[in-house]
Order: sequence, then C-alpha cells, then structure tokens
Amino acid sequence: MRRFRNGHRDIDLIVEREGTVAFVEVKARSGSEFGDPVEAVNWSKQRELARSASVWIDRYGRPTDSYRFDVIGVLMEGERVRIRHIPNAFSLSESA
Repeated sequence: MRRFRNGHRDIDLIVEREGTVAFVEVKARSGSEFGDPVEAVNWSKQRELARSASVWIDRYGRPTDSYRFDVIGVLMEGERVRIRHIPNAFSLSESA
C-alpha cells in the first residue's frame, strides 16, 4: 500500500492483490450534515483520479494487471465510526 502524488493530484492508496491493482480514494466526514462521504467522490474527483491513475499505469503498470477504482467512506459521529467500502466504484472509461 502506498500513496501516489502526481503534481497537485494524489491517490490515497494503491493496493495490489493477485494481479488486480485498486486505486482507492478515502473520504472522511465528522458528521452527516454534508452528506455521505462516498458522495463526495463526484465526476470531477473521479476524472482527477483517473488522470493520476493513467500516469501511474504508464510508469508502473504491468500488461498482465487489471485495474479498478475503490472508494472508502468514513463517517465519524461522536464515538460511532462507520466505514463503507465500495469496490469497483467507477471505471476509467466513465471518468476520462
């Protein structure tokens, strides 16, 4: 696991398991007044992530790998913490 920075853009986590590389965006909120944290990964953020992922793939990708975008939302309400993981939340072609 690691973070990848490309200029002012970054990808929170890049993880690999059995030939699948997941680019993971993590969003946290300290309450629900601004909505679910997962909803903050809108089309604009998805496009930004896709651009950074393309740079990463050009530099480090392997022809045998497959790629996906995951989103993790963390909602902290007092002592309660809710974590929501959405694997394959969107695709590169939707965001380009």
